[in-house]
Amino acid sequence: MSGAVTEFRMPSLGADMEAGTMVEWLVKPGDKVDRGDIVAIVETQKGAIEIEVFEAGRIEEILVDSGGKVPVGAPLARIRTEAEPTAQPRTQPPMAGAAPPPTSATSTASTPSAAIQPSPTLASPIAGAPRRTGRILASPAARQLARLQGVDLSTIAGSGPSGAIVRSDVERMRAATETKRAIGFDFDAMRVAIAAAMTRSKREIPHYYLQHQFDVTACQQWLSRRNATLAPPDRLLFAALAIKSVALAVHRYPQFNGFYRDGKFEPSSAAHIGVAIAIRGGGLAAPALHNVDRLSLDELMARLRDLVQRMRSGRIRGSEIADPTITVSSLGERGVEAMFGIVYPPQVALVGCGKVVERPWLVGNRVEARSVVTATLSGDHRVSDGHAGALFLAEIDRLLQEPEKL
Repeated sequence: MSGAVTEFRMPSLGADMEAGTMVEWLVKPGDKVDRGDIVAIVETQKGAIEIEVFEAGRIEEILVDSGGKVPVGAPLARIRTEAEPTAQPRTQPPMAGAAPPPTSATSTASTPSAAIQPSPTLASPIAGAPRRTGRILASPAARQLARLQGVDLSTIAGSGPSGAIVRSDVERMRAATETKRAIGFDFDAMRVAIAAAMTRSKREIPHYYLQHQFDVTACQQWLSRRNATLAPPDRLLFAALAIKSVALAVHRYPQFNGFYRDGKFEPSSAAHIGVAIAIRGGGLAAPALHNVDRLSLDELMARLRDLVQRMRSGRIRGSEIADPTITVSSLGERGVEAMFGIVYPPQVALVGCGKVVERPWLVGNRVEARSVVTATLSGDHRVSDGHAGALFLAEIDRLLQEPEKL
């Protein structure tokens, strides 16, 4: 069969992921696959994730058996596409938010630099994983920091060009190691992963925080009228309005929507809203609702219910974990009136929503009881500032005043 060969690699499913364990292959060599097909299930610290492919073709070879632990960026399988044949296998484009994968031995064997390229089966920095062998590709700053902090470079999977270890990789490894030492290796793996990611966020991101109260009486009244005619499974929640308003607001204020990587901000044209969801048994994940700005409120509510159900039953997709461009989090259902979240790298902003409560509110010359929600913004000061953040929150407020137009 003619065509190019693409290496299907272990995707990065979040800033806290270093490796995944192959649970089950849903395809076998010779099977035809289309873009977006789920081909495998991978276990991460946040549970079992369904992994999709991104090119059509046929599975030529499976490289990892079920039960195998694989670092981010390492090849899982080879797919022969219908593209024109090339001299070497092509590397599959990384998912949004993913670190550049290490170059495989197959694709670099004919280049002069092949001797220093990291192996595709290199270990992740987790307990029990094998170490790198041969020469390790690392930046001078990473080597210096590793020497000062006593970090073994052979235990780190690099996120730099060609899989090189950069300074942030060493810092992340050290934070994860310190977390494990502090709480013990018997602690739940998800909590360890969350602790490492949040430690990295607070260390690397200069956060600023804003709070704003919205009068959402118009939203509540509109929801009450609309939901009165619908069966319970079809009713809208205020959360859908909040998520849609954020998705629309980021188009006017794009500095809150995208990724900060390699010392620069990469704005996203898509509004993929990460929704913080509590996982049964403890822990938290924020998978994405894709292209929220293009969805009707009914479509958004249906997808939100589906996302929550699949997240809690362990049927989430890799792309939903990997590519949120901004996150919305709420503890309103728990009675919390305000929350200040931590930005999840490489994102640059998080919007928090509290419980809708009744408050005395000045309307014209009268004080009335109004439905009020406290919204917060956690922003990355490298990309935006408090002035822009205030305008962003004001835009969300403006959109919520006309819920019928969302």
